[in-house]
Amino acid sequence: MPQVAPHRWALRALALLMSMAMIFAVPLTDTASAHGSVVDPASRNYGCWLRWGHDFQNPAMQQQDPMCWQAWQDNPNAMWNWNGLYRNEVGGNHEAAVPNGQLCSGGLAEGARYRSMDTPGPWTMTNLGSTFDIRLNDQARHGADYIRVYITRQGYDATTTPLGWNHLELVRETPRYGQSDTYMINGLSKGSRTGRHVIYTVWKASHMDQTYYICSDVNFS
Repeated sequence: MPQVAPHRWALRALALLMSMAMIFAVPLTDTASAHGSVVDPASRNYGCWLRWGHDFQNPAMQQQDPMCWQAWQDNPNAMWNWNGLYRNEVGGNHEAAVPNGQLCSGGLAEGARYRSMDTPGPWTMTNLGSTFDIRLNDQARHGADYIRVYITRQGYDATTTPLGWNHLELVRETPRYGQSDTYMINGLSKGSRTGRHVIYTVWKASHMDQTYYICSDVNFS
């Protein structure tokens, strides 16, 4: 039987390790390749990816972060593709395209991939003060015709009630943004709101009729 030189064995082992690394890196590569979302205050699925993407099979998540746990169990691709929650060809008629109870999934967008985002419960919140900013990450540099920011009315309970349009108040509609990787919406006010709320961001991209629907859970001190 012919002998293989030691350096050839080393090269074969290195090639095997590299191929395995590429396989395990696929979800993270896909995550970084397109589209965007609100990253601060973190959207529901971005927050789940940020906190658990490196450790998504850890059973401790069930106790420490139960809403992310149910989301990962339902469809891990909702987190790996945290930047792909959008609908095409809405024509600006958002309330018709996205029914009450399905706002956080964009009306069961992408074959209902994000349906777990609609589940009411104790989602992890970002603490905010009286005024705050929103940072939207646009990895594909689509631009924005506008970005609308809504906040839930005082008295809405996100832990028990799926989000509906009737629970929201529009607090800002921005002008157009040119192509960039980050859009800042500065100087927003919580008004008289206190406690747990949902910030709902509607981002109308400029490159085509494509709209993103984004839920971020917050606590107003």
